[in-house]
Amino acid sequence: MAITKLDESMVEYAVYGGAVLGGGGGGHIEEGLQIGRLAFEIGHPELLNINELDDEDLLVTVSLVGAPGAKDKFLKPIHYAKALELLKHKLHRPIKAIHTNENGAGTTVNGWFQSAITGIPLVDFACNGRAHPTGAMGSLNLSEVDGYVSHQTAIGGQGSQYVEMNISGSLEKAATMVRKASVEAGGLVAVARNPVTAAYARANGAAGAITQAIEVGEALLSYRGEAAIDAVVTKLGGKVVTAGTVTDFNLVTTGGFDVGTVWLDGAYELTFWNEYMTLEQDGQRLGTFPDLIMTLDAKTARPVVTAAVEKGQQLVVISVPKEKLLLSSTMSNAKLMKPIEEIIHKSVIPYLF
Repeated sequence: MAITKLDESMVEYAVYGGAVLGGGGGGHIEEGLQIGRLAFEIGHPELLNINELDDEDLLVTVSLVGAPGAKDKFLKPIHYAKALELLKHKLHRPIKAIHTNENGAGTTVNGWFQSAITGIPLVDFACNGRAHPTGAMGSLNLSEVDGYVSHQTAIGGQGSQYVEMNISGSLEKAATMVRKASVEAGGLVAVARNPVTAAYARANGAAGAITQAIEVGEALLSYRGEAAIDAVVTKLGGKVVTAGTVTDFNLVTTGGFDVGTVWLDGAYELTFWNEYMTLEQDGQRLGTFPDLIMTLDAKTARPVVTAAVEKGQQLVVISVPKEKLLLSSTMSNAKLMKPIEEIIHKSVIPYLF
């Protein structure tokens, strides 16, 4: 059986590589390091190749839902494990493996702790090889499967804001309710959701996504400064677009999302909906989601997510065309891409289809 033996050194690689592939979203580096290291304090998670699973084996997605920039968010490791346990009791078949919904600083290692504490194998797979804003984008195109019933559990918050949700319904309704739960919980919830067969997952998701994040992180952390950034873009087949000063930045947390714009040197505009959605220079489009657009600190090469951008920062902007990424079938679904335009008030569909 093709198993990768994970070790604690890989946590840092996975988190930093995930931060790059998060494209501005996918959680914070510090939180990813914390949950990833905790996994090795209680066990020894291993990474299973998805091709080793039988077609009918049941896989479950574990994820984070909410706005990373929310000031009142409260999420602890026990929430991750409890969400999976709630879903496990709801299903009438054993869960053969778990996987994350996306790559990101917090989300690439999502599942490592759950695997260590439950013994359920972790699979080298993500619903999408980059981060994305909506639950539907990370749901393996199940929105196109007639009659599919989505089972989702969500936990987060503390005190009067503590939320524990167990819901079944259409994918759209279930995802909407989980998003609302994240708002009620202070901004962020741990989620287990959407059981599918291994055959379906292979056909619609991003096999090898965790290994890729580890390799990108190793490239980044093997060098310093400009050399580190060059190593990342070489690894991913992307490029450095510009380096400059953040001259303007605005972020609003609304409906469980971080939405806003970043301006560099008054010439480069980046819009984001948790993740960076568009990149323009003086009005000329240079990149459009699901192309990977990411900001890194110009001196340290540390990935800077959208929620951590500040005026006056010196940032480098990199981009990787979508053709170079490990993407879900959802990234080719125009219906799922259309809401981006309503949020960022820019044209997206003509650039994609």
